[in-house]
Amino acid sequence: MSQHTSVTIYGGTPLQGEWSVQPSKNAALPIIVASLLTPEPVTLHGVPQLSDVYTLLRIMSGLGTRFAWTGPHSLTMHTPTLTSIETPHELVAKLRASITLLGALLSRSREAKVGLPGGCTFSLRPVDQHLKSLRAIGADVREEGGVFLASRPKTLTGSYLFEMPTVGGTQNAILAAVLGEGEVTLENASADTDVVDMVNFLNSLGADITGAGTPTIIVRGVSALRGGEYRVIPDRLDAGTWMIAATATRGHVTLSGVRAKHLRAVSAKLREIGADVIEHDETTLTVDARQRLLRPVSVTATEYPGFPTDLQPIMGALLATVPGTSVLTDRIYARTTHVAELIRMGANIEVPGQTMIVQGGKLHGAHVTAADIRSGAALVVAGLAAEGETIIEGVAYLQRGYEDLLPKMRRLGARVDFTNVALPAAMD
Repeated sequence: MSQHTSVTIYGGTPLQGEWSVQPSKNAALPIIVASLLTPEPVTLHGVPQLSDVYTLLRIMSGLGTRFAWTGPHSLTMHTPTLTSIETPHELVAKLRASITLLGALLSRSREAKVGLPGGCTFSLRPVDQHLKSLRAIGADVREEGGVFLASRPKTLTGSYLFEMPTVGGTQNAILAAVLGEGEVTLENASADTDVVDMVNFLNSLGADITGAGTPTIIVRGVSALRGGEYRVIPDRLDAGTWMIAATATRGHVTLSGVRAKHLRAVSAKLREIGADVIEHDETTLTVDARQRLLRPVSVTATEYPGFPTDLQPIMGALLATVPGTSVLTDRIYARTTHVAELIRMGANIEVPGQTMIVQGGKLHGAHVTAADIRSGAALVVAGLAAEGETIIEGVAYLQRGYEDLLPKMRRLGARVDFTNVALPAAMD
């Protein structure tokens, strides 16, 4: 698979146009993992072709999964038997979502060997809630030399009260409890859209899970799951990124294929800033920031349905263009890898603790480097809004979260040079 190296953005052009939002990466990854729970074929529609997806499929092929792309976003997977319960360290070290293989392997084979997950290193991201929840419902989990060794009895029962809502921790506990004869109750569980979508997928195959989207989820074990077809939800982070980019460039963009209700926190904040956000129906919305007087705001990133932590850096790039003092607080992660790069572009940002104070003004082009997916997207938005030429290194990170990012930018009127940049090829 080829990788981006760098991209040059000639800023100052408002984004204009229409396009369809990509399928959700963060929803697709745990659903792909969940397909391990059935020995029958599963076809997923709405799977983005991204490097993270390719990495997960390589991991699962080593576990016995056969897969084939049957369309641009359609993926058929079949794991008739598990050929291994151990994941390759060099691959799981690249992918945070690989930690959910722990629960899936426990459910299917009652044992697992999964290495410490990797992925973007923008903040300390512990997995203690994953391990505590699995132990509370009856699994034995220990760590040896950077590998989690886990086993479970035939029946998992009990309850766990999460110390804080965690998407991956909730998903891991659900996956571990799906197959069996017991009943597991998870309290203070994540209500995130990605949890709901994974539960809807599992229930479509015959699982018995109730309460998804609420703080209390109950999993009643079943003896087996069947195969089937399922469509993954649209990517609210992709949609949110381009809603913010349209506002930052004072543009006018219509997005289709969205779930407007998943974007209410983003829409509300952009309206507070001064943009016009129009929900035409449940799947289409327009952001219009042309000739708008934008205002500074305070933003707190928190669990769904609050403002997404993934969009906090990107919102910071927008607020760096809005005159006045804005305050950004992140209750989930300390995402700061983009700050020094935005300062190179003229942003005035101070970071006392987990709060960012942004004095908005004009940005100018600069040579900057992306350190992770969302910091890269923040630099793209800043480059689109800035005066002059911005060169962004480390664009390979963007391939982990945004499908066909650069061609889409061009279709929305951005002036982008990526002549010598190869786009990722689909994995066969």
